[in-house]
Amino acid sequence: MPAFDPTTVIWTVAALATCGIILRPWRVPEYVWAVCAAVLLTGLGFIPLHSALAAMAKGSDVYLFLIGMMVLAELARQEGLFDWLAMYAAQHARGSGQRLFDLVFLVGTLVTIFLSNDATAVVLTPAVYAAAKAAKAEPLPYLFVCAFIANAASFVLPISNPANLVVFGSHMPPLMTWLWQFTLPSIAAIGLTYIVLRFTQRNHLRKPLETVITLQPLSSGARLTAFGIVLTAVLLLLASALDLQLGLPTFCAGLATASLIHLRQRLNPLPVLKGVSWGVLPLVAGLFVLVEGLAQTGVINTLAHALASLAKNSTLQATWGAGIIVAIASNVVNNLPAGLIAGSVGQIDHLPTAITSALLIGVDLGPNLSITGSLATLLWLIAVRREGEHVSAIDFLRLGILVMPPALIGALAALSLSGV
Repeated sequence: MPAFDPTTVIWTVAALATCGIILRPWRVPEYVWAVCAAVLLTGLGFIPLHSALAAMAKGSDVYLFLIGMMVLAELARQEGLFDWLAMYAAQHARGSGQRLFDLVFLVGTLVTIFLSNDATAVVLTPAVYAAAKAAKAEPLPYLFVCAFIANAASFVLPISNPANLVVFGSHMPPLMTWLWQFTLPSIAAIGLTYIVLRFTQRNHLRKPLETVITLQPLSSGARLTAFGIVLTAVLLLLASALDLQLGLPTFCAGLATASLIHLRQRLNPLPVLKGVSWGVLPLVAGLFVLVEGLAQTGVINTLAHALASLAKNSTLQATWGAGIIVAIASNVVNNLPAGLIAGSVGQIDHLPTAITSALLIGVDLGPNLSITGSLATLLWLIAVRREGEHVSAIDFLRLGILVMPPALIGALAALSLSGV
């Protein structure tokens, strides 16, 4: 019986798992492909069991962060907080599509910054659809805002995207360092994304909208959820400022908010727990194991040393090259595995700060090119289809190829100018 080359097997299984995650054949959930690939490689001995368990353990902070954020997002959805915000925006648009676009962009930016890009994709998208229908507007221009701002604003804070935790892991910079590194690139990315989206959708936004929109009072549960979200944001900012990991504070804040609401209203917590997308956790765990397998093939060491060699000659070239290559790779393999690989590369050779920052920008912003680029965009697509709208991969690419490159170039240029 011929012996199988471990490198070939690991790369083949990883490629098949990636295709399954992106394409979802037979509508098999994404996490099934990642978990099956991880179990297969571990069961056949290509990845030692202790290495697989250690790889999964690396994601403990990410799991806690995701659970806390998903619980808060599901509370906001069930209590009608985001629906209220969207209808508030529709009412204050006062019949102007351009004003509604601006308000949706602002709300989407704030939700992404303080609640993560997945919350924008999953929870805000249906609310924006409802607001657009109430205003008798074409929904897609406003729905596209949710997709693109979810990635464009996802590196304003460490909490804005779970991929940030994946890339930096236990090496997460303190909050003030983070703000110094990413404030200017974030402003450039958000501003250029707004300009291009507003220009490309200008014909739709000129149409007058409904002016009479009834805004229902905000329920007590929604007010408590809003308080919990604000408190969570404050806790996370404090934790980041104190250079603490973000997972446990997020988990505790989400659990405390849910407990307070359900105890006060005497409600069954099961509907909230059922509404959480628990499949995200095994998906991330499986990806950690797959990246551990790729690391054993030597590819991550090779990439790290190549990037370090380039940095010795020109940090500027290495910074631009790292950001652009990772941005493109995120669209090919999805930004979660790309982020795990980028994080491993960045930690092996202790690369200059500018290069690790460029890697993160590529992982977060690059997925705005294609519909398969990030988990948030895939979740957005599912939410859009549930509302009866159809967006093909080609439709998204036509817009993404206009939106993403200027934002990426602007963010990397701002990073270079900031002197990081």
